[in-house]
Amino acid sequence: MAEQTEQLDETIQLLSDLLQSGQDSEFIESFEALHDFEMAQVYAELPEQFRAVAWRLLPIDVLAAVFDNLDVDEVDIAGLLAEMPPQRGAQILQEMYTDNAVDLLQEMPSGQIATYLSLMPKADADSVRKLINYDDQTAGSLMSTEYLAVKEDLKVGEVMRLVKKQALEAESISYVYVLDQQGLLVGVISLRDLLTHPDDMPVSEITNDRIISVRAGDDQQEVAQIVADYNFLSIPVTDDKNHLLGVITVDDIVDVIDEEAVEDYSGLAAVNVSQINDSPWHSAVKRIPWLIALLLLGMLTATVIGSFDGLVRQVAILAAFISLITGTAGNAGTQSLALAVRRIAVGSENSGLRDFLSEVIAGLIVGLATGMSVFAIVTFWKHNMILGFAVGVAMTMAIMVANLAGYLIPLLIDKLGFDPAVASGPFITTLSDLTSVLIYFNVAQLFLVHLAGG
Repeated sequence: MAEQTEQLDETIQLLSDLLQSGQDSEFIESFEALHDFEMAQVYAELPEQFRAVAWRLLPIDVLAAVFDNLDVDEVDIAGLLAEMPPQRGAQILQEMYTDNAVDLLQEMPSGQIATYLSLMPKADADSVRKLINYDDQTAGSLMSTEYLAVKEDLKVGEVMRLVKKQALEAESISYVYVLDQQGLLVGVISLRDLLTHPDDMPVSEITNDRIISVRAGDDQQEVAQIVADYNFLSIPVTDDKNHLLGVITVDDIVDVIDEEAVEDYSGLAAVNVSQINDSPWHSAVKRIPWLIALLLLGMLTATVIGSFDGLVRQVAILAAFISLITGTAGNAGTQSLALAVRRIAVGSENSGLRDFLSEVIAGLIVGLATGMSVFAIVTFWKHNMILGFAVGVAMTMAIMVANLAGYLIPLLIDKLGFDPAVASGPFITTLSDLTSVLIYFNVAQLFLVHLAGG
């Protein structure tokens, strides 16, 4: 990674020097020699005064490739586009893949969107408008309308000629979708099948009519799981009547998986980890509310400990094991939470009861193993078997409760229709602190006479 960053910096410096010295042809040649991803990175990092020259020199198709490969979550793409006259920006949007153009437009105010659409050809503008209307994080918002589709009554040779014509416009040419006379999706042909069969063979003979498709309103996470399960390079999107609306390519699925992972990790950490370049002020403001909420929950734990002040005065050694039990129970709860969120995300094949029993058994095994270990350690360390037994029993029960909380809370949140990842690690840990303290001191009270005597 460090080597790539250094190479990127060197490329930016080289291209900046070429622009500064007026070597326009050399700049264009060097820029177009880069990979599309590298072109995007370099363009975004060029000083603004050099970008003002670059967009005037570079062809529209090259600029479209640049903006196709920029990430809206990492770069102010709308700002980069706004550096140009609206007519130039509209030409770039028109040349981009439709799904990427839509992602870019959705980052803009409605007035700016209307300006760009009014400058685009009507057919292109209409395609963009259709995709903008789909809800975010659905298959419709991810799909591209640039795909290969042919009628079912053609021959292989005719299809190959059409593929050659459409290939430059299509976002992916791995699959050719077959439509009937009403425009309904009836099958799919791989490019390999087209290349390995004679030109005079009807495509109907090599069409795979077992189609795996998704609806435009399907959740993007479900779509990503289907593509991952079937190892597709793209997947068709249809309406309720099976008309082909577009395709979702694997590069968009990779973005979805990354986005979902960021959301889940943000929930588990109780902080938005996608915005790593936030200013210290904004970063702090976003963290404070959640931390204050956890502080209030933590005050309950402090209150519970305070209510057992008399017990601690009688058996002072009990205070030494509070952090041990709360910390271990919190870790167990976080582990259970991570598994529960993942199980919900991928859709566990087990029934709810089987999952529940599995978690109960796992919590019991972990609790017993940890409790027996701490029993042995405390007994050997403090030469007090009763104390070791009390701490061991409390540890076992605390871990079992934390384990079940980590499993049940995200499940409950999911049933209520919210993202289960919001049952974050810090929340489960703080809740586990409260329950484990209650368990610990109540167990200790049962052995008070023996502990005080020891």
